[in-house]
Amino acid sequence: FQNRIGNDASDDSALEMEMLENQDAADELEKELSGFDERRHQLRAAIGEKEGELSKIRERIHKATERRGREEVSHTKVRLKLDNLEESVLERHQLELEHFRPDAHALLTCLNEQKNKAKGLKTSELPDSPETPPVELDEETEADEENIPELEVAGPDWNLVESLVTELKRKLDSMGPVNVDAIEEFEELEERHNFVVTQHEDLVNSKTELLEVIAKINDETTKRFAETFATIRKNFKEMFKLLFGEKGKADLVLLNEEDPLESGIEVIAKPPGKKLQSISLLSGGERSMTAVGLLFSIYKVKPSPFCVLDELDAPLDESNIGRFLNVLDAFIDQSQFIIVTHSKRTMNRADIMYGVTMEEFGVSKPVGMRLTTEDDKTEAKTAGQKAAERLDA
Repeated sequence: FQNRIGNDASDDSALEMEMLENQDAADELEKELSGFDERRHQLRAAIGEKEGELSKIRERIHKATERRGREEVSHTKVRLKLDNLEESVLERHQLELEHFRPDAHALLTCLNEQKNKAKGLKTSELPDSPETPPVELDEETEADEENIPELEVAGPDWNLVESLVTELKRKLDSMGPVNVDAIEEFEELEERHNFVVTQHEDLVNSKTELLEVIAKINDETTKRFAETFATIRKNFKEMFKLLFGEKGKADLVLLNEEDPLESGIEVIAKPPGKKLQSISLLSGGERSMTAVGLLFSIYKVKPSPFCVLDELDAPLDESNIGRFLNVLDAFIDQSQFIIVTHSKRTMNRADIMYGVTMEEFGVSKPVGMRLTTEDDKTEAKTAGQKAAERLDA
């Protein structure tokens, strides 16, 4: 029994020792548990702080998502508006905007110029152009280092742009529909214009050359006319004396010596025993004899192969017919004369005579008669034959 008590005492001692050791271990575990509780509180505080930050980030993401949705809606509206604008421009102006390259600098420069021009208008007429408002962010987002950076929106004054576009549309509408064939018509008109200009230049040059030729012709004609007129005038004076005697006087006077080519000619004649006067004041016979003198004065300058005289000797008396035939004989070798006459003396001078007879009642018949013999034919040739020979030569 004592042994059992001794063993129990030793066991108690061992248990006490073990209990002390366990107590120390428990104390250390209590200390560690206290540290773990403190660490757990710290972790809980950190988790709560991170959860707050996460909720803020989620809120910012939600706002950004909403703003992105609004921007996508605006972008879709702008895209639809651009599509409608492209269709309208293509249909109205035949212009594809995809070939258009925008120039922001040129646009802003143009808008500034329009703004400067609009400054001279009244305040009521100026378009409203408020500055583009910046993107608003809450205070927490601005204080956060990890916030989304603010977009600085800088661009043209769209209110001014819209007013300018409206004004341009109004001007385009007032211009009416676009002529799609204007380019082809312009090219045709330009080609026609160039052709007409060339023709005009040719006509102007031709006119200048023609005026020069006319001036030369006028100079030469005036010179030749003056020479011919002086010769005819001299011949007329001589021929008049031959017809009316040595006491007869005649002259040719130009009514406008400054423009001889357009001037009229006054025939002045003075038969013997009369005053010097115009041919219109002479008797019929005197006028006929004066006309014969003028005719043969011209013949002396340039004779004609043929000459037709119709009843020229009708107003002449017998003595004047004799003078007329004497003058006629002087030109018989140069020209062939065809004379319509009722004078027997004139008929007696003819080589060939043609007439009309009526052998049967109501039936006219032309009759021809040669008044020259065979010997005369061999010795003399008519003026027509000589003229033919000159042409053959």
